[in-house]
Amino acid sequence: MFEDYRGVWVFIEQNEGEIEGVSLELLGAGRKLADKLSVPLSGVLLGHDVKGLCPEIISYGADQVFVVDHPVLKDYRTESYMKGVIQLAEKFKPEIFLYGATPNGKDLASAVATDLSTGLTADTTMLDVDLDNRLLEASRPAFGGNIMATILCKKHRPQMATVRPKVMKALEKDNSRVGKIIEEEIFLQEEDMRTKVLKIVKDITKKARLTDAHVVVAGGKGMGDLQGFQLIHELAETIGATVGGTRDVVEAGWLPHEQQVGQTGETITPKIYFAIGISGAIQHIVGMKNSEFIIAINKDPNAPIFDVATYGIVGDAIEIVPKLIEQFKVMQKEKGGEVSYV
Repeated sequence: MFEDYRGVWVFIEQNEGEIEGVSLELLGAGRKLADKLSVPLSGVLLGHDVKGLCPEIISYGADQVFVVDHPVLKDYRTESYMKGVIQLAEKFKPEIFLYGATPNGKDLASAVATDLSTGLTADTTMLDVDLDNRLLEASRPAFGGNIMATILCKKHRPQMATVRPKVMKALEKDNSRVGKIIEEEIFLQEEDMRTKVLKIVKDITKKARLTDAHVVVAGGKGMGDLQGFQLIHELAETIGATVGGTRDVVEAGWLPHEQQVGQTGETITPKIYFAIGISGAIQHIVGMKNSEFIIAINKDPNAPIFDVATYGIVGDAIEIVPKLIEQFKVMQKEKGGEVSYV
């Protein structure tokens, strides 16, 4: 039924000539899927004067890059980008198409899925394929994060999914890789567009700093109350880290939503992640499990957080954190100032 549909595609999101990190992560995930299915991995690049990005896309795992270059595509708009992607999809027929779960990626994927009359799994955190049926297995937390649901698209193609940033890992860049660049023309006119980009305002917020942080100190309801949670801020300030928290902490008003880590917050991959007074519900785990080192402090020795922790300390965080702060300050004093922890 779907013999004409072959290949794994990744939408390459770029802003002002720079590729978004999630697109490079998806090339890594897509490479694994393509190898299992014995098909090419393709990047899909839209924009204006963006052909120069193709070597980088290939160096991160793509076998080929479809390029649609046009002045109308300079800035992202649903209408123009949707037309470009649909033209490619209808002509070349991919079996799997992945997008980053960014504002633009989710907007574009939903519009394309509607026009192509196919399915779309949103905010995926795990990807695999059923080789016997060539089905994409897109998994994501469901029912408030209490279970992982694997969603299949059996009756339509392409199979599409948006994938949360930071949950996949990009391949090591290999500048020796060679690939094919396929340029496609598209007929667009600015006067036909129903929306105009008047101004682009860069958003520099705490939320962005959390996703970019190398060291994160996160606290949960195990800190007891708002006063106890101040220890999280103190530890973070002592070691130059960024503060994060669980959904319970945010709902209690101890932190703003932009500092929430987890399924309904941010997915992050810092080098060091302190999980303090956090039990380790799956809703939280999906947001931080790919951290390089996870240090957990919890008085319950059976807390699920210890299953993903690199190092674990069993005990009362209210007693342990002040001792950590004291030791960090002693170490800093001995070394004559600030100490790098990464």
